[in-house]
Amino acid sequence: MSADATSSLDSIRFDGRVAIVTGAGGGLGRSHALQLAARGAKVLVNDLGAARDGSATGAAPGESAADRVVAEIRAAGGEALANTGSVTDPVAVQAMVDQALSAWGRVDILVNNAGILRDKSFSKMSLDDFRLLVDVHLMGAVYGTKAVWETMKAQGYGRIVFTTSSSGLFGNFGQANYGAAKMALVGLMQTLALEGEKHNVRVNCLAPTAATRMTEDIMPPAVLALLTPESVTPGLLYLASEQAPTRAILCAGAGVFAASHVTLTEGVLIGAGPDAPELIASRFAEISSRANEAVPASGMAQSQQEMAKVMPR
Repeated sequence: MSADATSSLDSIRFDGRVAIVTGAGGGLGRSHALQLAARGAKVLVNDLGAARDGSATGAAPGESAADRVVAEIRAAGGEALANTGSVTDPVAVQAMVDQALSAWGRVDILVNNAGILRDKSFSKMSLDDFRLLVDVHLMGAVYGTKAVWETMKAQGYGRIVFTTSSSGLFGNFGQANYGAAKMALVGLMQTLALEGEKHNVRVNCLAPTAATRMTEDIMPPAVLALLTPESVTPGLLYLASEQAPTRAILCAGAGVFAASHVTLTEGVLIGAGPDAPELIASRFAEISSRANEAVPASGMAQSQQEMAKVMPR
């Protein structure tokens, strides 16, 4: 893009806005927090200070990962506060939101970024490890969103971003727990975007690929060198901005951005006769054809499409 074209774009700024970023002590969350602050936002930096698998690491008061990021923001002239509450504790999450409201009087942006990994094949995975991932990624995001939801509705403005993953959207070996939680966030986003629309509360998903402690053992060094958190954060800034869409799934990595969609194929009328299973089998390629697929406006689209085929005008 030319310099003239760039200068003609509306600058994305967050002056006067208050943002909460969970899991912001390092990696993607740190990058998000720093860039939101650099563009004018007041940022509450949340990070429990746990290891990649969620186990406690411990830090002296004032020396947590969240404190270090706050220090970076303040050194650059920004305004920030630290919070070390766990996203799995709804009381702590409400206290986090109250902290931001007490300091700044509003919450405009919530970035649900906190996460952990406990990768194993499903055969070897314990139910405790499955449940923990759901608690952190899904319920952690639910608690945070619930705590800001009425505030955002009342002020007529809100931007909520859920951190989903290609592991949820498309699957990834050894990540059944992670993928299930991440795809659940897409379903949550789809509904909350509909419920928040009339209140100017826009809800989206970001599916990042980045070199962080979450991925350091998964990808080779040459690839990790390209997949910086900073190359993902521009997507987050857009999804958190006044110009944000709603109900989007933005995939980002190495400065490449793409959109993912949950679609519905045109469908085939088979009926419910005794040979219906055999007809489905024989026509499954036609049923699965993406030639005329659509992105439904809501879950009602499926039943409406079914009725249109059964009761044509």
